Amino acid sequence: MKKYLLNAPENNVENVIDSLLAEMVLDKALRDFRKKKIQMEIDQSLEKRNKEDFFRLTSELKEIS
Repeated sequence: MKKYLLNAPENNVENVIDSLLAEMVLDKALRDFRKKKIQMEIDQSLEKRNKEDFFRLTSELKEIS
């Protein structure tokens, strides 16, 4: 009977690579979502002529870009 070990070296490398790729995809998706949300909030701050929000949001957008 063939045993499958979860901690086998060949499985470990593949699992680590898969986990890193999944994490990268998730991070990009979250960053893109946050950027779009900030851009919408910037548009709203311009419509309301709210300088404080505008400067805060543009600064936040620069940090995550």
